[in-house]
Amino acid sequence: MELGRAGLAWAAALLLAALGAQAAADFDPYRVLGVGRSSSQADIKKAYKRLAREWHPDKNKDPGAEDKFIQISKAYEILSNEEKRANFDRYGDAGESQGYSQHQHRQFHHFHEGFYFDESFFHFPFNSERRDTSDEKYLLHFSHYINEIVPDSFKKPYLIKITSDWCFSCIHIEPVWKEVAQELEALGVGIGVVHAGYERRLAHHLGAHSTPSLLGLINGKITFFHNAVVRENLRQFVENLLPGNLVERITDKNYIRFLSNWKKENKPHVLLFDHMPVVPLLYKLTAFAYRDYLSFGYVYVGLRGTEELSSQYNINVYTPTMMIFKEHVNRPADVVQARDMKKQLIDDFLSQNKFLMVARLTNQKLFQELCPVKKSHRQRKHCAVLLTGEGDKFAEAYEAFLTFAAANTKDTLKFVHIYRDRQPEFADALLMDEEKYRGKSAVVILERHNNAGKITYKTLEEPWQGSKEDNFILLDLLDQLRTDPGLLSSETVLADLNDELAPMFLIRWLYSTLDYISDCWDSLFHSNWREMMPLLSLLFSALFILFGTVIVQAFSDSSDPRDSPPSEKEETAAKTEKNDASFGKESNRIPKKGFVEVTELTDINYNSNLVRLRPGHMNVVLILSNSTKTILLQKFALEVYTFTGSSSLHFSFLSLDKHREWLEYLLEFAQDAAPIPNQYDKHFLERDYTGYVLALNGHKKYFCLFKPHRSGDEGGTPGSCEDYDSSLHAEARGKSSCSPGSRSIKNKLHKLSFWMERLLEGSLQRFYIPSWPALD
Repeated sequence: MELGRAGLAWAAALLLAALGAQAAADFDPYRVLGVGRSSSQADIKKAYKRLAREWHPDKNKDPGAEDKFIQISKAYEILSNEEKRANFDRYGDAGESQGYSQHQHRQFHHFHEGFYFDESFFHFPFNSERRDTSDEKYLLHFSHYINEIVPDSFKKPYLIKITSDWCFSCIHIEPVWKEVAQELEALGVGIGVVHAGYERRLAHHLGAHSTPSLLGLINGKITFFHNAVVRENLRQFVENLLPGNLVERITDKNYIRFLSNWKKENKPHVLLFDHMPVVPLLYKLTAFAYRDYLSFGYVYVGLRGTEELSSQYNINVYTPTMMIFKEHVNRPADVVQARDMKKQLIDDFLSQNKFLMVARLTNQKLFQELCPVKKSHRQRKHCAVLLTGEGDKFAEAYEAFLTFAAANTKDTLKFVHIYRDRQPEFADALLMDEEKYRGKSAVVILERHNNAGKITYKTLEEPWQGSKEDNFILLDLLDQLRTDPGLLSSETVLADLNDELAPMFLIRWLYSTLDYISDCWDSLFHSNWREMMPLLSLLFSALFILFGTVIVQAFSDSSDPRDSPPSEKEETAAKTEKNDASFGKESNRIPKKGFVEVTELTDINYNSNLVRLRPGHMNVVLILSNSTKTILLQKFALEVYTFTGSSSLHFSFLSLDKHREWLEYLLEFAQDAAPIPNQYDKHFLERDYTGYVLALNGHKKYFCLFKPHRSGDEGGTPGSCEDYDSSLHAEARGKSSCSPGSRSIKNKLHKLSFWMERLLEGSLQRFYIPSWPALD
């Protein structure tokens, strides 16, 4: 019996192994992506993008779309990696092992992959088909987040979860998350879920570097949750996202002041009476959503000091009551009571009472909301505008207009008023006869036609005083307007209204600074180090530069010849050459430094200083020997100092003792200017090139040549020694006065500055070479 059971177990194991091997063999990444085995990486990537776009679970609602998408991703992972692709082509598997060892272990590898474990046994919903679908309606994508969620966060806060597959911690917090998400969503909190595996761009944008992560979004600002994931902490986290001044505590001492602020704030005021000692989260969320239209106060009816308030408005202390007050503080404009105050009930109540009965037009946005653009002939909406002023002088006219508006308000007619001294452009466009209405109120009925400011209107012929006659005239005009829209015969274009309630620039700047400091403070103590790296990097870079500059200045040697001004001898020589009449004009090149930077041309810097020199740049190279180095460099610096202001010139020197062959190779291309003697000549190695100057253009492969002048050739006129190179034999034998022994080394560079002027003018002869020789 036991042998039979053992045999049955082995048979089952072999069957599972065979099925696993068959499943692995059936997976062909080429077939999944629809490409051939000879396809290039570009073709594979193109096919992957097309299929991923088609089978993405968020766009394709097919039940098998997610499995298909996983197969596509796995196929692309294999084929995009050359090593895995080669292994698959050779062995039919993407493993990294090759050859005999892979064949040897292949059956065990497939045996492991072929086993199937029922996930319900472990209670881990890793399988996509068995995963809980409660989060699907909350899934966010990058474009959806940017275009809809961020703007909507200015009306309500969002609680967002970052999750991924095979995340054990995500499974651990799932019950708490599901409960809190349902509860907060009913209160008006936005819920979002980001799958880091599918939406890596969005997860990176949010700053989530691990899963699970919970964060809040309000007013476009992201705040991470760092406490234990329990219901109370999450509710408190959402409540802390909201501004602290949304709801004011109201008692018998301050309710008159609170309700009387309607005129200053130009808003209705809402009072909620409840027996809860703390302001309910639902009420705070409602206050945040309607903060631009309403001011909110909370009355704790169980608190001593609220008895007068509750008695005056006849409040039932056992039932939550919401009252809205407009222009009259002694009686509410509307009331709602409910034992279970739901969000939908509150929204319906407040949306119908967002504005005062005769709201004051303080900005363009309010004007557009109260007086919308005409959409069709059946959806005409008119506005009766009272143009008045501030002070007791205009109070009677305003009160009469308010009484008229309370008795005649309709859905197609809104009553508003405006202060003429605060909106002069608006008033001047509607009142043609300013003298007639000076110091008096006027009523205008208008209809907006587009957002560019075009309106049709009619102004009451007489100023508005609030008398019975004025009321009859206005009422008759409104009745005629119902049947004859053409009664509004005048047209004009209104400019945008000034924002009267906007804070001054200094105050706005102060608020912005405080918000930025607060964000930095919160980030410093609550953000992880990865989020703080950009700020810390900027801070330490600034400190490094600051202290580095101080240290360099403190320890710099003031006697450094590079930092010291030119010597008196150099200044005298510069002045002499500047005043020389042969210059013709004053040089406009101002030296940027008090010294000439001359570097030695060696095989190390040869490529950067010559071969790869930028276009338009030239390297002026002085030829010298070890014995003449000091004297020639001093004279060279004096001659070229006035040209150091040109950023296209670089100055170097070349040792003749080390690189004679390189120089003679270049001079072969300038035989007319400096003929080279035959190498079989016995005086060949006695050739003296010290004092030669080459202007090398590395990009265009040409050079210009300066030959040294003899000491007796001060005037620069041609003499018997002008062809210095042709008289080589005579010089070597000492039979001429132009021999090196009698020539002053310093005078070799006489009038080099004139040659430099011609170099910049482009009038020197150019000697081209096929390529630059190597500098050994």
